[in-house]
Amino acid sequence: MQAHGADEAQGSVMRSMLFVPGDRPERFAKAVASGADAVIFDLEDSVVPGQRPSARQEIARYLGSAERRVPLWVRVNPVESDDALVDLAAVIELRPDGIMLPKARSGADVVEASHWMAALEARAGVAPGSVGLIPLITESAAAVLNAASFATLPPRVLGLTWGAEDLAADLGAVSNRSPEGGFDPAYVHARTACLLAAAAAGVAAIDTVDTEIRDAAAIEVRARDSRRQGFTGKMAIHPAQVAPIHAAFQPSETEVEWARRVLEAFRATPGAGVLSLDGRMLDKPHIRQAERILAAAERR
Repeated sequence: MQAHGADEAQGSVMRSMLFVPGDRPERFAKAVASGADAVIFDLEDSVVPGQRPSARQEIARYLGSAERRVPLWVRVNPVESDDALVDLAAVIELRPDGIMLPKARSGADVVEASHWMAALEARAGVAPGSVGLIPLITESAAAVLNAASFATLPPRVLGLTWGAEDLAADLGAVSNRSPEGGFDPAYVHARTACLLAAAAAGVAAIDTVDTEIRDAAAIEVRARDSRRQGFTGKMAIHPAQVAPIHAAFQPSETEVEWARRVLEAFRATPGAGVLSLDGRMLDKPHIRQAERILAAAERR
């Protein structure tokens, strides 16, 4: 197993990934037209078990008929559930851009899901490994403690994300945020574990959803914090969240100008390992940072 390079992953995973319930086909086209960088058709938490068979049919129908204006992903059910393999079998032959795997307990769950996907790709004549995979890795206490097992991943894995709401349910917590609005320590730990595991694996880190849907300013503030810490994108549960998320992940003109000057300075002094710019010492990590800023600036 090998991981993608961090820069490759950065370009592969989107700023915003918008969930839409799989049993609400009347919302599919609206989600695609929302401006989100990707849409995730949900077969898990937003769909009650009795509705999953019809939801699979609706998602398969849309995947088979829709023009791919944006990447289309499907969130299946957890590996240990009776629904996971049925979900995958219903959609892989329609070539979704990726699968989101919830409640992964350890890296072994990710490997197992990838093996299932490979078998279904072969059966359907789909190119091996062409369907991407993003696991949610810290949605339970056990998964948080197993975070290091996600550092080595199958090549199809493009990113890692996490879930604060499911973790709160697993912990029996009344809330996952303090009265001031920040995550409580257990969720800060889970979020940090996701970020570190993604960096260790060389894939993108995607931050969890924000349940706020009416306060665009608050959404943008939180998304800016996500970007500052190293996340490359954020999941969304409502179209109103997309614009503030994109605004937050768009580098400022000051950042872009700095990045250009850094690269120009190193181009002007080929062979230099370290140089000074504006009273700061710069070396190889700053080149990578500048390249990522410019790459992010091109995503609109």
